[in-house]
Amino acid sequence: MNHAVPQVSGGGASLPETWDVGALMLAVADALSARFNPVQVRGELSGFSRAASGHCYFSLKDTQGQVRCAMFRRVSTSLGFVPRDGDRVEVRGKLDVYGPRGDLQLIVEGMRQAGQGDLFEQFMRLKARLQEQGLFDAARKKSVPAMPQSIGVVTSLGAAALRDVASTLTRRVPHIPITIFPASVQGAQAPDELCAALRQAFDVHARTGHPQVLLLVRGGGALEDLWAFNSEMLAHTLAQAPMPVVCGVGHETDFTIADFVADLRAPTPTAAAELCATDRETAMNLADRCGQRLSDAVLKKLDMQAQHLDRLAQYLARPSDRIAVQQRRLQQLEHALSHQSTLRMKREIQTVQMLAADYSSRFERHLQTRSVKLAHLDSLLHSFDPRLVLQRGYAWLSNEAGQAVTGVHQTHSGQILRASLTDGEVDLTVR
Repeated sequence: MNHAVPQVSGGGASLPETWDVGALMLAVADALSARFNPVQVRGELSGFSRAASGHCYFSLKDTQGQVRCAMFRRVSTSLGFVPRDGDRVEVRGKLDVYGPRGDLQLIVEGMRQAGQGDLFEQFMRLKARLQEQGLFDAARKKSVPAMPQSIGVVTSLGAAALRDVASTLTRRVPHIPITIFPASVQGAQAPDELCAALRQAFDVHARTGHPQVLLLVRGGGALEDLWAFNSEMLAHTLAQAPMPVVCGVGHETDFTIADFVADLRAPTPTAAAELCATDRETAMNLADRCGQRLSDAVLKKLDMQAQHLDRLAQYLARPSDRIAVQQRRLQQLEHALSHQSTLRMKREIQTVQMLAADYSSRFERHLQTRSVKLAHLDSLLHSFDPRLVLQRGYAWLSNEAGQAVTGVHQTHSGQILRASLTDGEVDLTVR
């Protein structure tokens, strides 16, 4: 190793060795390598990023500290999983010092999952609890209007997300008023400020009906940077929004509790602005198409009315033609009526003839039936004639009053009775 020659003071006491900065970094790196390497470390991933070269850079941390790490492409491509912020991992590698910045870093030569980090576990527990409460249900979410008349934005005044959203809205819908409701988007105070900004927007909407849609936006960052948007208080506040809320927090791969509660999730703040604001050119094209369709419909209606007027004009110009048409129509109706009357009369006559023939036949059958029944009754009545009984030697007894005598108890001595026989009557005296 190269370093400067030690200097000696005039008093004779030796001074600390003077190093060049680069030489000191090399010496420290050698000492670390000799003392610790190879090393295996467990911790939580934070600030994970992948460069265009394929190399990955991140921090490995726990509650006591953190260390910067670099993982080169040849190692990252051999992993069996996709590292994400919040993952708890075990890495194997070598401690080194990055001389140009004097930073301690761990060169990772292997990585495996060791369970997800505490923050992510908190996130999953909160997500499950809020889902059980129904805050993520699609039925409670409102549709976002394609062309709102006003837009509100909740974010930090110094955030790059605000500049992106403002630029997008200015380009796409410069005619729509934008209202900013400022709040911190990171730090311990951020959840309270975000909830206060949301409630302010709700109050303005209740008084004026605006803004008609609200954007909740923030740029990307590590899991802990976005932690304010995983607040349970913020989730319940979002669920009370009277207007649709579009959440655009972080990058496309970032998810927060606010994303699940909001009516619509956008992958980025810029996308959130685009989702709720149809650009001016598209709106103008739509208006042009609607105008053309309206114009075509009006012209078609005018053409139809013009044809109708032409027909009416023809009738008015030659009323005799109209009368002739009506007369022909009248003759056709008269002929049809006469024909129908003749047919109806023929059908009625046929019906009467059929009914007469049927009545005659039915009357004959009825008369025969009655005659047979009458003969039967006459025979039956004749069989009950008392004179037939008298012819067999019986007599009919009656008293002086002409009443029938059927028992001895109806007679007394000296009573005059009359006996009716087959060829006359005989008076009798009871003795």
